[in-house]
Amino acid sequence: MKNLAKDIGDRLRKGDKVAFEQLYDRYSAALYGMVIRMVKDEDVAKDVIQDSFIKIWKNASKYDPQKAKVFTWMYQVTRNTALDKLRQVKNRGEKEIQIKDSNVYNIGIAGINPDTVDLPEILHQIDEKYRQVIGALFYGGMTQQEASDHLDLPLGTVKTRLKIGLRELRKIFKDPLVLTAFSAEFANIFL
Repeated sequence: MKNLAKDIGDRLRKGDKVAFEQLYDRYSAALYGMVIRMVKDEDVAKDVIQDSFIKIWKNASKYDPQKAKVFTWMYQVTRNTALDKLRQVKNRGEKEIQIKDSNVYNIGIAGINPDTVDLPEILHQIDEKYRQVIGALFYGGMTQQEASDHLDLPLGTVKTRLKIGLRELRKIFKDPLVLTAFSAEFANIFL
């Protein structure tokens, strides 16, 4: 059995597709078991296994039998792929949480009645840097992260400029006549 694994490893390094299929048949279940314990999600585990075997195939020529046995090498590739996937999922979740839990408003233009208010004219009363951010978010329909990328500004700067810009608009909108031109939803932001 030991020689069989070594033989398969040697053939794999040479790009032998049959050896790759044999490795998959022999070790995919064991690797899947390790991955499912790590990620605790069947769909993610299947993705990790698929990505891992693609990496194993693409990097087969780099496999060094002097450093590790075939299964140990495959285990490490698969484990690293699972860890990368967990980080990716975690980072995606943190970004979504960051936007949802932000204390800065992230609303669209649905609450504005364009027939009664000329918001672009009113926006010209605030500083350009705040106007750019508000314009990207309200008129561009961008998220804060998209506005950050589009304006080439750090996300924190976008949030700060939005917060200050809204504060400046609140000062302008203290006039009750201006507030009546907005729907209740949008007017609440400026109160």
